[in-house]
Amino acid sequence: MSNPGPIDEGRRIDWGKTSADYSVFRPGPPESFYRKLLALDVGLEGQRVLDLGTGTGVLARQFAHQGAAVAGIDVSGEQIQAAKSLAGAERVEVDFRVAPAEEPPFPDRSFDVITANQCWLYFDRTRAVPQVKRLLAEDGLLVVSYFSWLPGVDGVAAASEKLVLKHNPQWSAADYAGDHPPLPRWAEGILEVKAFFCHDEPIHFTRDTWRGRIRACRGIGAALSAGEVERFDAEHDTLLKDIAGERFTVLHRIVCHMFRFKT
Repeated sequence: MSNPGPIDEGRRIDWGKTSADYSVFRPGPPESFYRKLLALDVGLEGQRVLDLGTGTGVLARQFAHQGAAVAGIDVSGEQIQAAKSLAGAERVEVDFRVAPAEEPPFPDRSFDVITANQCWLYFDRTRAVPQVKRLLAEDGLLVVSYFSWLPGVDGVAAASEKLVLKHNPQWSAADYAGDHPPLPRWAEGILEVKAFFCHDEPIHFTRDTWRGRIRACRGIGAALSAGEVERFDAEHDTLLKDIAGERFTVLHRIVCHMFRFKT
């Protein structure tokens, strides 16, 4: 995903630059997330699912494993190529295509569920929401979710964020507090909430996998040059050896809204 807009003071964000690390070190939400979705009838066998901003296809591949009929789109060709490679290695079938969320290349009423994990903020919602409505079958669901570490309560996350800001002061994702209203302002008058859930979970890392996870974040791998990423990573390695053991957990918050369009 490339984004020249107002996020991070207009600094160009190119997720394709992170694809190598993203494929390995950003596995996505834990199993508890998918269990909750299944309990709410999302990700069912035979269900038609479109994953917007799919990246390396984390959600899309999981839904395919569960037997859903899945498509995924992303504006980054590198991310889609990585998604196709991973799906091939896992022997699951997903219709991955390069396309923006605002211009999905599918016919009307093609999907029962449309998902957007950790990417909704990058879309032009004035254009994306009508497209979601066009693509969803009657009574279809839009599922918008987030999976983010909590620096306010996790020391490793806080220290890593401080270092990210040293190397990229324009990065605006620091100090995430995990606050999400049951009905976001952008959805008012358009959508109604079918379900909303939020829970915290410690996610396991080694020093190397956490380094990879941070390299694959917006403020580092998607924004800095290769040389800048290398310098950050070396300093991050030294920092982690000082503050963390070889294995540790980082507390994350999983947040999910399930919407229906108002009639």
